[in-house]
Amino acid sequence: MDYAAVLLSKLPGTSSRRSKDLIKQLISALESYLPDEQMTEVFRAYEFGTSAHKGQRRRSGEPYISHPVAVAQTLADIRLDGQAIVAAILHDVIEDTDINLTAIEDEFGTEVATLVDGVSKLDQIQFTSRAEAHAESFRKMILAIIEDIRVILVKLADRMHNMETLDAMPREKQARIARETLEIYAPIANRLGINTMKVALEDLGFRYLYPYRYSVLKNAVKRSKGSQRQIVKRISESLRVAMEEDNILGEVRGREKRLYSIYKKMAEKKIILSDVADVYGFRIIVEDVNTCYRLLGTVHNLYKPMPGRFKDYIAIPRINGYQSLHTTLLGPKGLPLEVQIRTRDMDRVAESGVAAHWQYKTSDKSSTTPEVRARDWLARLEEIHKTDTPEEFLESVKVDLIPDKIYVFTPKGDILPLPKGATVIDFAYAVHTDVGNRCTSAKVDRALAPLGTVLENGQTVEIITTRGAKPNPNWLSFVITAKASAAIRQHMKNMRESESIDLGKRLLDRSLKSLGSSLRKVGKIRFHEVLDQLGIKEPSELFAQLGLGERLPPLTARLLIGDEAKTKEFKSGSLIIAGTEGMVISYAKCCHPIPGDDIMGYLSAGRGVIVHRNTCGNLGNFRKHPDKWLSVNWEKNIDRYFPCQIQVETANKTGVLAEVAAVIANSKTNIEDVSLSNRHQGATTMTFILWIQNRTHLANIIRNVRKMQHVNRVSRDGA
Repeated sequence: MDYAAVLLSKLPGTSSRRSKDLIKQLISALESYLPDEQMTEVFRAYEFGTSAHKGQRRRSGEPYISHPVAVAQTLADIRLDGQAIVAAILHDVIEDTDINLTAIEDEFGTEVATLVDGVSKLDQIQFTSRAEAHAESFRKMILAIIEDIRVILVKLADRMHNMETLDAMPREKQARIARETLEIYAPIANRLGINTMKVALEDLGFRYLYPYRYSVLKNAVKRSKGSQRQIVKRISESLRVAMEEDNILGEVRGREKRLYSIYKKMAEKKIILSDVADVYGFRIIVEDVNTCYRLLGTVHNLYKPMPGRFKDYIAIPRINGYQSLHTTLLGPKGLPLEVQIRTRDMDRVAESGVAAHWQYKTSDKSSTTPEVRARDWLARLEEIHKTDTPEEFLESVKVDLIPDKIYVFTPKGDILPLPKGATVIDFAYAVHTDVGNRCTSAKVDRALAPLGTVLENGQTVEIITTRGAKPNPNWLSFVITAKASAAIRQHMKNMRESESIDLGKRLLDRSLKSLGSSLRKVGKIRFHEVLDQLGIKEPSELFAQLGLGERLPPLTARLLIGDEAKTKEFKSGSLIIAGTEGMVISYAKCCHPIPGDDIMGYLSAGRGVIVHRNTCGNLGNFRKHPDKWLSVNWEKNIDRYFPCQIQVETANKTGVLAEVAAVIANSKTNIEDVSLSNRHQGATTMTFILWIQNRTHLANIIRNVRKMQHVNRVSRDGA
């Protein structure tokens, strides 16, 4: 059957040439590897999707079906099976049309319906904040792919095409989607070893998150590309001649530097573009592993290797299954050359990762295949998702996506990969959750070491456990892996209620004794009077609140002995703080809380209660003293102004400060202070202290400033 001709006939008459080309490309790619019965299913899915999306158009004006077809094309390029292609074509049907999941299951089977359901967006769920919506959607997506990894492959392809067509979106939405792409989707593609998707997502994310920086780098690299091409050609020829002399067959490829990798190197190493632009990359593809090591000697004879810059990812593959030899050489005139040497199979895995050797129902148990490694990682997420909140889960998985790894050994010689900066406790939990929970001491290279010791490549770690031992909450201050932090939090959450009650009772009695009293002296009658005033039914409930840090023991003790008036809610400024009497309240200058922010109070000696935002970086230190912090809430309908800090990054143009200040002043606010800093690459960062009523007022100001011609970025408190 001429599938292309039939599918083209189904397109609306107004379809562009691009839509028709997409259909032809998809059919051409699929016919090269799919059997006829699967092609028939793809054809049926296209008819079904075209009918479902009839009359719908993208923001660009294209028929909506062009988006699912583009997603399917990306998956066809990595030769995914027919069911995944069908799911890609149908992935938006549930969300954007009247067709439900049951109809898809009846028409295409349970497996396709499960894939579509896993990929479908979660717009119908109501969330209290954008952060929660983002985190909860991510949690559900991750849990869905534990069942079938093809879900994330469809999702990544969906995100790729959405990024490619992001021009049609408003600037604010572009930046939000781009940041999410760089923080979540590109690292997942990297974690699964799909280099083609990772590279595309990173460069597109960089382009839309930092358009000014992207433009500056792109123009600078473009100016130097002519001379680069000649250098790459000359070095490639030298490598080929050296290989011929040693009778080594292989393919030499000179690589162009990607803009995002240049930007990351500049940002991480704090160097200028000229220090990055002279790094040249070459990839050499040979037939077998032995030839890889022979070729390494050849290139080291041709150009001198740089000490400490050789990595053997063939003997010890990366966590995503990637294998290759990496070496950095001093080329002509001292130019650093980065050379990768790998086999054709390794190159296919490097580009396609988990999709390179599709094996859902195979019996291959090798621990080095990217599929096995990916499924091991996904399986670990089942433990991580038990953490307290969706936001916590999101942060945990972000940490687990960090690609930089170290490799340490168990006493038996097994290799465990861990993120850079991992500690002994991270290692213990990587071995097994029970090992981490019962860990009491450890040996690193046969010498006793503290549990917070940061591990290094090649060390041997032995964990010593004790029956009945429990995780220490202080471990959370130094563990960095998602599995370790999730297990420790889970233990803390499951702490027996009796322990909380006992702790709270002891804390309260200690506070009473410091005031010359005790629980016995207070008496049952007075105790129950206070319980009634606090709206608490049982003494155990009050003790539990004290033990869990939800109520301050010193203030509760003062209340019990009747010090400084009867129980009431004390109002200060525009806060209601339960359980405080006559305390001074101030607002932290490190995070500038304003009405609408989630906040907490910290009891400071001599300063009263200091109010911080829940996202304030200083809270990490404060939370180590739970007896000094308490819950606070904003009063409704506050009619006053609060100081707030914003940062505005602009192009270096004459008069731009005055323009920004004028826009801010027109937003019904006063500017208390302004400072300029970070002049680089033609950009200036302005820091304003403004008087703000609430978060809505602040959002309007940021929106107005962001629309200005020469403004690149606006953020609050440098966030």
